[in-house]
Amino acid sequence: MSISPKSLRFDEDSMWVELDDGRVLGVPLVWFPRLLHATPAQRENYELSRRGLHWDELNEDISVDGLLAGRGDQTHRPPEAA
Repeated sequence: MSISPKSLRFDEDSMWVELDDGRVLGVPLVWFPRLLHATPAQRENYELSRRGLHWDELNEDISVDGLLAGRGDQTHRPPEAA
């Protein structure tokens, strides 16, 4: 059974995702630079889906699985150590 987001809210520096299994995840906005630098109106213009969160205007998609694994923005990964 997959876990889906039920609701989403923001405070000054965090995103709070309520899941349909009752858990609430608090995630620092610094994990997601697009959300960190977005206006409050842009942050509130999201869509919930079975698998995660989507902001069309910001070109941002965040999966519940990624949040549960503690992963932030995967777009710009630091180079691997040689």
